[in-house]
Amino acid sequence: MPENSERSERLTSTGPLGSGQPVQPDVRSLDARALRGLAHPLRMRLLAALRQDGPATASRLAERLGESSGATSYHLRQLAAHGFVEDAPEHGKGRERWWRAAHEGTRFDETLVDDGDEATRAAADVFLRQIAATHAREVNTWLATSHTWSPQWRTGSDFSDFTLRLTAAQTDELVHKLHDVINSYRDLPAEEGTETVRFHTHALPRRTREVPGSADHRGAE
Repeated sequence: MPENSERSERLTSTGPLGSGQPVQPDVRSLDARALRGLAHPLRMRLLAALRQDGPATASRLAERLGESSGATSYHLRQLAAHGFVEDAPEHGKGRERWWRAAHEGTRFDETLVDDGDEATRAAADVFLRQIAATHAREVNTWLATSHTWSPQWRTGSDFSDFTLRLTAAQTDELVHKLHDVINSYRDLPAEEGTETVRFHTHALPRRTREVPGSADHRGAE
């Protein structure tokens, strides 16, 4: 999930290809309090920007995200209060306050969706919808700017969807495998031409449409 927002307990990692050594990403697991502290559109965008692009000041983030520096400064302090960001003093010059992400990703516990506290359930809804909005924004940004990328990068991009007949357990197994494959490319040594590449994965069950008079209800396509 998002920016490095992973919405399940599935986030695992193997090491760089060929290393044979597993590498676990530094991931923050969300409890109810942490979720309520993070579940705000601007806070999630700020955290994603720091994770993807590295340390920055409130002013630089404000310019990048089209927000006021007062708003980014306030929400960065809120993120710091919940342990999502921290000072990056090695980047500071004079009175500038630099921030960096405290973790590489976020792990979302699905049980928070059904939490007994209404505020936590509402925060879970905001969190998940913001992830969906982020994915949509990134796809639209690619569509608007793909012409500025080389043919090699346009060929390397991917818009694919598949329809499978699976149980919940099989789906969970497949998602684990997909995550493991993606994580096997994490932390590879940078080479000439290396860019930040965003991968989104969605696995969404849908109700099978019943066909009247048919004993086989698989014909939903």
